[in-house]
Amino acid sequence: MEETYDIALATEHDLDAVLDLQERNLPKNGGTLSARLSRGWFETAMAAMPVVVARRAGRLVGYLVSAPVAAFTEVSVVQAMLEAYRGASDAYIYGPICVDEIERGQGVANAMFASLRAQLPGREGILFIRCDNAASLRAHGRMGMCEVAKFYHNGTQFVVLSYVG
Repeated sequence: MEETYDIALATEHDLDAVLDLQERNLPKNGGTLSARLSRGWFETAMAAMPVVVARRAGRLVGYLVSAPVAAFTEVSVVQAMLEAYRGASDAYIYGPICVDEIERGQGVANAMFASLRAQLPGREGILFIRCDNAASLRAHGRMGMCEVAKFYHNGTQFVVLSYVG
């Protein structure tokens, strides 16, 4: 992993590549991301908490966002998750996480997660995954995340997962 992927904290220079990867992974393009987040949203998130990126041969191939719960007040699916499970008083939102399709299954998500956990030791992270996204549920289960609730949003069922860094 160390020889082929560079795992680091995102900078403003990564934003175009993050937005491009996000766009390619939205449902309208065949992906599973649940919300489109703006450049301004990512800039605010990066200023507040760690956003981890993965690069291979200098090309951004993944990102993992951590953000305060308050950063998602305008994202209805996150608000639905928080109604199902709020987490600890200092909990943060894990995600979105996105890995380029050609890099999946290579340990990129796990490497970004390990970096994030090192940045936020002892804090609870909470996230949601669509119930029909079996690959993501398996990957996050292997990372040690546990199911704590389920909820529906716009007719789709989601699982809420939690972990402590």
